[in-house]
Amino acid sequence: MRIKEIMTTDVRTVKPSDTVIKAATIMDQLDVGCIPVVENDNVVGIVTDRDIVLRNVAKGQDPNQRISSVMTTKVTSVSPDMDVHEVADLMAEHQIRRLPVIENNKLVGIIAIGDIAVEAIFEDEAGEALHQISFGVRH
Repeated sequence: MRIKEIMTTDVRTVKPSDTVIKAATIMDQLDVGCIPVVENDNVVGIVTDRDIVLRNVAKGQDPNQRISSVMTTKVTSVSPDMDVHEVADLMAEHQIRRLPVIENNKLVGIIAIGDIAVEAIFEDEAGEALHQISFGVRH
């Protein structure tokens, strides 16, 4: 299965010049834990709820400071045509829960470990059902 089949495509973004409050407000409204930071159509960073807590709140910083001061700039991304298992391995390797999905240098979605976990549950259930159908219940 390809990432494009399970990724979220309606992704809100912020600019590096936006405030921490703006990013936190969007996260709250959408019930998400991260937002890609985009400038001139390019992903230049990602800001997570953890970034905000550790780099702003815990340090007593002004919540009106710019996202650029708290965002993570080393962004690992994936392509929509990558296999789900390959992306899961990449997440595990880099210990990342969410990845921007980039195609032709443009943000086209985001994939979270939760998206993959839900899909894996469906695959396991489908596999078990196929096994039961193929072999039947033997007494």
